[in-house]
Amino acid sequence: MGHDRLAALRAQRSNATPDPGQGVYEMQPHPSPSANGTGHGTGTDPLSAFYAEATAIQESIQDFDNNVTHIAEFHSRSLNALDDAATQANATQLERLTDETRQLSNSLANRIRALEKPAGAGPDAQIRKNRIDVVQTKFMATLQRYQEVERQYRQQYRQRVERQFKIVKPDATPDEVAAVVNDDQGGGSQIFAQAISSSTRYGDSRAAYREVQERHQDIRRIEQTLGELAQLFNDMGTLLGEQEEKIDAIETAAAGVAHDTEGGQRHTEVAVKHARSARRKRWICFWLTIIIILAAVGIGVGVYFSQHPVKSSSSG
Repeated sequence: MGHDRLAALRAQRSNATPDPGQGVYEMQPHPSPSANGTGHGTGTDPLSAFYAEATAIQESIQDFDNNVTHIAEFHSRSLNALDDAATQANATQLERLTDETRQLSNSLANRIRALEKPAGAGPDAQIRKNRIDVVQTKFMATLQRYQEVERQYRQQYRQRVERQFKIVKPDATPDEVAAVVNDDQGGGSQIFAQAISSSTRYGDSRAAYREVQERHQDIRRIEQTLGELAQLFNDMGTLLGEQEEKIDAIETAAAGVAHDTEGGQRHTEVAVKHARSARRKRWICFWLTIIIILAAVGIGVGVYFSQHPVKSSSSG
């Protein structure tokens, strides 16, 4: 599958509705990306650019969904075509639309991957996550719808092969029918060719054989598409899980920073309180020391004078 880096796929399919007489869809080319890589505007605000690209992707998903609807219509016409010319014209249109839809789905997947680059913590990260979830959910729902359409018509093509084989060989065993329907390694074609050789309705048998070959080609194309869609769906599911892990890691880191900041602030407040308390204690110790010294001096002076009383001098 290709990995084109396209931008806003805003092709307006004004001619997408089929002409009942022609059965042809005119497919318009998608616009090429703008210089800023988002396909919308040239603003420098990252969040505005993000919203513009998310909106453009959603519009392109709608184009993708419309293509799926048209593919289902082409499959239906293929089953109901009445002549070889109509069958060939329908097959050509279906192949073109399938290729365009494959390119579009791959482009959408790439753009969603680019959209999912985390932009750090904070409220913007949660806003981005919520919008990306909406875009991814819509894209994956359309992928699932495309898968359902392809599975449905693969089953109908198989049933058509079975009916055509039973026209040629009405008494075919279940094993023969299964071999023709599955056509493993061309074994079904050999069984069908042998049935034609013994059939009494040679013209009808040849026509049935041609249709069976065409249906086998349709089935192989559908199985290829289903494989690609399954891979794309799994990739998007994995990407969604990785995005959740990244967002969780960012939120955890942000919570850790806030907790560390809180803890640092608490430690600072405690240190300030301790410093103030220590300063108070130093002043208390200083004044206690002064008081003790003064008390000691006072006691010493008192003791001295008590032991050496002052003698008064007698007059003549």
